[in-house]
Amino acid sequence: MALKLASNFNKKAKLWVDGRKNWQEKIISSIQRNDKILWIHCSSLGEFEQGRPVIEALREKYPTHKIALSFFSPSGYEIRKNYEGADLIFYLPLDTKSNAKELIKLLHPDILILVKYEYWFNLITELNTNKIPTIVVSSIFRESQNFFKKNGNNWFAKKLSLINHFFVQNQKSKDLLSSINIKQVTIAGDTRFDRVKQIIHQNNQLDFMDSFKNDSKLIVVGSSWPKDEELFIELITNKLNDDWKIVFAPHNLNKNEIDSFISKINQSTVKFSDLDKTSLESLSKTKVFILDTIGILSKVYSYADITYIGGGFGAGIHNTLEAVTFGNPVVFGPKYKKFQEAVDLVEIGGGFSISNQTDFNTIFKQLMDNESFRTEAGHKAKNFVMNSPNSTKIILQYLEKYNFN
Repeated sequence: MALKLASNFNKKAKLWVDGRKNWQEKIISSIQRNDKILWIHCSSLGEFEQGRPVIEALREKYPTHKIALSFFSPSGYEIRKNYEGADLIFYLPLDTKSNAKELIKLLHPDILILVKYEYWFNLITELNTNKIPTIVVSSIFRESQNFFKKNGNNWFAKKLSLINHFFVQNQKSKDLLSSINIKQVTIAGDTRFDRVKQIIHQNNQLDFMDSFKNDSKLIVVGSSWPKDEELFIELITNKLNDDWKIVFAPHNLNKNEIDSFISKINQSTVKFSDLDKTSLESLSKTKVFILDTIGILSKVYSYADITYIGGGFGAGIHNTLEAVTFGNPVVFGPKYKKFQEAVDLVEIGGGFSISNQTDFNTIFKQLMDNESFRTEAGHKAKNFVMNSPNSTKIILQYLEKYNFN
C-alpha cells in the first residue's frame, strides 16, 4: 500500500508497482508447458553482475533450457530488461502464498538460483513442497542477521534450512550457517571475480580517453556521490600536478549536481555529453572529465593509475573489483566492511579506506608521489582478483548432480 501511494510521486516506486502488473501474462507469453526452465533471481543490478557468469555458463552448458531471470528492484530490471542472455526477464511478484503457488505453476523451473541473498520465505517453501531445488551463490552472512538470533524457535533459521545448497564467499559465512545446523555449504568465493577476470580481455579502448589521458597519469573516481566529490576539490584546486588528470563517473547523473560540482573547481572540465562540441586537441588539454553516461566505466578503469570508489560515506561502497582488475590501487570511504572483497583488499594493501579529508590527503599524496608504492599496491590488488577461485566452475560442477539434460 505504501509503495502504491509513493508511486504517485516517486519514479522508482512507480516502476516497482507498474512492473508487477500482469506478471502472469508475461510469463505465459514466454514459457510453454514443455519448456525446461533454469531460473535465476537477482535483487538488483549488483547481484545481476554476480549472477551473470553463472547465467552465461548455464546458457552454454544447457542450450535446450530456457533461462528465466527475475529482479526485485527497478534498478536491476530497468537496466537489464533487454539482456540477451535470458529468454524471460520479469519482476518477482510480492511474496504471498498465492503468488508463490501461481508463479511456480506457470514457470515450472528445474531449479532456482538465488544470487547472494533475498530469501522470500513463501517462495522457498513452495519450491521445497514441489521438490524443486533452490541454491544460493556468492552468499555472505553476518552475525547480526535474524537467522543467527539465539532463541529456541528461530523461524528464520528453519526457513533457511529449506535451501538445498549454499555457495558462500568465506569461512565465516560457513561457520555461521553451521551454528544453526546448516551443513549443505561450499566455500566458492564470489562469482563477480569470474566476471571481472573477463573484462581485462575485452577491447577496452576508447578514443576519447586516449585523447584525454594523453601522456598523463589518471585518477578515476567511480560511482561518486557529492560527499566523495567534495574530497577532491582541494586536490583539484591546489595540488593537481601537471602530469595528473581526473575522471569522475557520478552515481547519479543529476545535471544540477554535476554542474554545481564543476562550478567549485578551477580546472578545465569537459562532460561526456559535450564531447561533440569539443575538439580532440582541446580534450587533451583538459584536466577533469565528467563521465555523465553509463555503460563504459569498466573500460575507463583500464586507463586509471589510481581509482577511488564512491558510496563509502553513504549506504556503502560500490563495486571495487572492476577497478582493481586492471592493477590499480583503490581508495574508498569508511563504510566498506559489509563487502568482503574490500575488507580483503585493505588487509593485503591493495585498497585503502579513508574517513575524512585528512586521511584522503595523506593517502593520495602517497599514491601520487610514490610510484613504487602505487605500483606495488596495484600489483597486490590485481593478484587478489586473478588468484581467486573459479566460483562459476565450482557451481556448475555441483549442478551436474541434477542431470538437467
